[in-house]
Amino acid sequence: MSKFARGISDFLDIVGSAVAVSAATREGRQARASDLQRLGIDPQRFREIRRY
Repeated sequence: MSKFARGISDFLDIVGSAVAVSAATREGRQARASDLQRLGIDPQRFREIRRY
């Protein structure tokens, strides 16, 4: 895979993770740890967030 194609693939993976985390949060579900990590978010800390 070329460097350009790999960059596009990585970008789409990140966007997919962002959409998945957003949907899980909106629906009141736990987001997958792998999606959170891909976005640079610590899954443990994310689960500590509460709505007020």
